[in-house]
Amino acid sequence: MSKPPIPTDVPAPDTTRAESLIEYPCKFPIKVMGLRVEGLVHAITTVAHHFDPAFDASTVELRESKGGKYLGVTITVTATSREQLDELYRTLSTHPMVKVVL
Repeated sequence: MSKPPIPTDVPAPDTTRAESLIEYPCKFPIKVMGLRVEGLVHAITTVAHHFDPAFDASTVELRESKGGKYLGVTITVTATSREQLDELYRTLSTHPMVKVVL
């Protein structure tokens, strides 16, 4: 069975800019999980403030795991670029108190 010819009149995709479905700036929720220890929430909100000086800590949502060993912390930052979000995820992911970032 022969393959159909590849059309030559179709323009190549633009690979010079990264495609994004997010329109910046926007409010962007990030879920962070770690062991339920003193200082976890403060550490996460400190990182959030670093990347979003207008971050409002009163919007933080907390959720304990069923057994109470872990704490889920949802922060909502104002995302201004993909680079900002990538660096924020990297910083949170490498923090010693953080287990998972979604």
